Amino acid sequence: MRNVASCTFHQALRSCLLNNAPRHPAGQSTAGNWVVRWNLLKPNTSIHYRTAKTYAAINLSDLSQSSLQPERSVPRPQDNGPQYPTVVQQARENMQKYENCILLTKVGGFYELYFEHAEKYGPLLNLKVAQKKTAAGPVPMAGFPFFQLDRFLKILVQDLNQFVAISEEFANNASENVRSGGLLFDRKVTRTITPGTLIDEKFIDPYENNFLLAIHPFENGNSINRTETGELPIELTQNSLSPSLLSKNVGLAWSDLSTGDFFTRITSLGMLPSVTARIGAREIVMNRNLEVQDQELILGLLEHQRHLVTRHPTASADASILSWTPMLEADIPRDVQTTFTNAEIVAGSLLLAYARDKLQSSGLKLQPPVRRHDKETMGIDKSSMRALEVLGTAKDGLGGGKGSLLHAIRRTVTKSGMRLLRDRVASPSMSLQTINERLDLVSALLGNGALREALINLLHRSYDAQRLVQKFSLGRGDADDLISLFKTIEVTNGIRSALDKHATLFSVTPHHNANEHQGTQHPLQVLSRKLSLDGPNALASLIASSIDEEGLSKSQRFEERTDVHIISMAQEVLQNEGSVEDQAAMSRVSKSKVKPKTSDEEVEDDDTWILRRTASSVLEKLHEALDELQQGKISLTYQLRDEMKAQSLSLRWTPGTGYICHVKGTRDVATSLKTSAAAREVKTTKSTRAFHHPAWSSLGGQIDQAKLRIKAEEQRVFEELRAQVVLNLVKLRRNAAVLDELDIACSFAAIAEEQGFVRPNLNLSLDHKVVGGRHPTVTLGLEEQGRAFVSNDCMIGEKERIWLITGPNMAGKSTFLRQNALISILAQVGSFVPAERADIGLVDQIFTRVGSADNLFKDQSTFMVEMMETATILKNATPQSFVIMDEIGRGTTPEDGIAVGFACLHHLYHKNRCRTLFATHFHALADMTQDFEHLECYCTDVAEEPHGSFSFVHRLRKGVNRSSHALKVARLAGIPEAAIETARTVLEGFAGRLSSPSDQKRPTETGTQNSPLK
Repeated sequence: MRNVASCTFHQALRSCLLNNAPRHPAGQSTAGNWVVRWNLLKPNTSIHYRTAKTYAAINLSDLSQSSLQPERSVPRPQDNGPQYPTVVQQARENMQKYENCILLTKVGGFYELYFEHAEKYGPLLNLKVAQKKTAAGPVPMAGFPFFQLDRFLKILVQDLNQFVAISEEFANNASENVRSGGLLFDRKVTRTITPGTLIDEKFIDPYENNFLLAIHPFENGNSINRTETGELPIELTQNSLSPSLLSKNVGLAWSDLSTGDFFTRITSLGMLPSVTARIGAREIVMNRNLEVQDQELILGLLEHQRHLVTRHPTASADASILSWTPMLEADIPRDVQTTFTNAEIVAGSLLLAYARDKLQSSGLKLQPPVRRHDKETMGIDKSSMRALEVLGTAKDGLGGGKGSLLHAIRRTVTKSGMRLLRDRVASPSMSLQTINERLDLVSALLGNGALREALINLLHRSYDAQRLVQKFSLGRGDADDLISLFKTIEVTNGIRSALDKHATLFSVTPHHNANEHQGTQHPLQVLSRKLSLDGPNALASLIASSIDEEGLSKSQRFEERTDVHIISMAQEVLQNEGSVEDQAAMSRVSKSKVKPKTSDEEVEDDDTWILRRTASSVLEKLHEALDELQQGKISLTYQLRDEMKAQSLSLRWTPGTGYICHVKGTRDVATSLKTSAAAREVKTTKSTRAFHHPAWSSLGGQIDQAKLRIKAEEQRVFEELRAQVVLNLVKLRRNAAVLDELDIACSFAAIAEEQGFVRPNLNLSLDHKVVGGRHPTVTLGLEEQGRAFVSNDCMIGEKERIWLITGPNMAGKSTFLRQNALISILAQVGSFVPAERADIGLVDQIFTRVGSADNLFKDQSTFMVEMMETATILKNATPQSFVIMDEIGRGTTPEDGIAVGFACLHHLYHKNRCRTLFATHFHALADMTQDFEHLECYCTDVAEEPHGSFSFVHRLRKGVNRSSHALKVARLAGIPEAAIETARTVLEGFAGRLSSPSDQKRPTETGTQNSPLK
């Protein structure tokens, strides 16, 4: 029985290695890091195989025959003809199992694509598609070295929005090796990567959250009644649905798996597009079991934003908040659990189920969910977010791009601080207490430039602790991450010392609406006391005493050399496996770049220890034992040199010949080899000789065993360090949040000092009183050109609820509208504002109707888009809202436009009763609204010089400007003079026919030429 087992194992092992590994001389095959000698095995012969530089032995007589199970990790294909090699067959089966994913299969030092995946995505990844020769026919394949995984994942996942399944190698033990037919490795899919489930990939955007959003309509499981939607096209449904349907609740849950942030909220169906735009999710998940009409409606509402939507099966009836506990770092208090609605619980359960499925039970730990409410933040719908360029520019849509509000106020120096800033700008606070606490902190830092500079320098030295800690919670943190965490804890200590020192030297008068329990405490002291450093300091000491940074640097250099070796292996694989055409296509230049390492070359000493010897008492003893063995190697070297009479003798290990004595020059040692009974010659060249010596073979084995024991102990100590990080998870996250808050406050203080911003006074009134207001982004653009911005006052409120603004093109009406909306946003974010003085009543929602846009693909004209946005304003604006509307009705005839414009003004005045800035070229609206007591007219103007030149007057004044001066702007734009004269003739004819006593133009103010801002 034993002989049969030995023979079967030998044949299977040899077949596996010959079919799946690169060929090497001296009758050997390699697969990954293993080297197996297959020279004539006998029943009691040990099979030697090695990892790094160490042999391990398995005696065939020790294999338990009775315990072998008939099941196989890879199903044996039916023997009905030529079959694919096992690795290729495994890939085919995984492709069928994960049919919606691109499969990357780990094979040694490479990730490979096969079959149609290689043919379709190989060219997109700029990879050469070769034809792998198999018994079942050629198989298309493409691959890349393992260290380039992040590069290609970025293209597939982030750029192409594809799902990728990663199939990794797992070494089989002796029993599994026999069951699998001699395979040294099994391959299993360990993770599915999607755009919303990134955790520690190098290509993840460090300055933005990578949110995964789950949506569950509707509250209490109610489905949509199709009679409520009618038969209109889906792109028009939002503004044609009944109010009862628009008010239906939708449950949302979203999380950034890379930081552990977890949020839920309830919103209405009507507000869903705006809320999702503010969240900015990379991927949206919906329940596959939803009614078809429910899915169609949700997808129709989200279609304009081009979200990636995934359907995932889950049982809504089984959703329970208790099921979240295993994936949270702390339990949700009972009193908090009762606040979650059923729709939020179902959405949260769907989110966690999807994340768990894609991460393959990686031990994900999220922070307890934070409930967000509609009333706690200012509402900014998606149209307003785009029109005001809050997060990105309307021109190119770049998040945080130049010209956006986010770019204008960003002075943060940390990645996590930037992410928090984006979140605050997208969701300004509605809490006076929160806003004033933020403003108090900015005031304290604005008054102390030296402290601010010191804090910024410290923050520059910190790392992204939020994502670092999350990596450790997933069991993926490495030694570099520990060092980064250690340095961040050091920075946190420095920040606490600086805050405590300066809090006693400087004072700031807290705002009267600030937190009552805070009393007269300095805001810097309040921030300092939020830091918890006892546990993190102990962790930092442990990291400093354990990690050897010099050894870590050496390890990284070794990995870089390994990468070069992998490239040479890639060229060898293509040469061995590729067709004649593939080999001909290989660049001779690329072949010569890397010199492949042969099996007879000496392997460099790769003893790189990332832990200090003193990291543990066991590790210290193991290093002492290794030192003795290394000293023994030196002694043996001198001894053999004397015995062999060869001073060039050195003790080496090579992959092809194992432990050898290497001598330069062949004559000196030839006689000694003949007379030595112990030495056995292995290889001779013209200039060198290599031979085995039992003393070196024995000592070399002991050295490698000692190194293995050190690596095992290092791994044990490293796991203890990881565990300590997880134990301090909550404190580290809280400290990171404090650093982010401080980073934003320093940023706001810096921009306030640089641009002359002032602290706004927030209150609960319905006033918006701004003196000397400026547009935050346009001001910066003009300053770059060496030009000045003309500031303007804005005093709307109970007395003057609506400002009707007229004036010429290019005189700054649109800029004035936008700047006041942005000033309200900045104030409620907690920033100082670009003005001389600002008293602002809290704004619950900002609405805009500015600019022109169409959506021809959805059969929506410019006027239709304008009317849809107007409908949203008239339906949803409240007395606490702030509305800006520019040139309503311009997309139709003048008569229709005037009618629509007046109807909007009438509705805003009598129904919505909100603060409104309304710009128009329909001057008749000023006459039609004369009896609106709380509406006032203001205008910009043009100053004309005697010799014919003119300049725009951007300063607003009371009155109506009944000339838009369109021909002046047309001439500036380069319209031919003949066309200008034709237009002038037509215009004069209109003026004569339409003139009336009430149409006389009011006197204009004289102004100097300033920049055109419209």
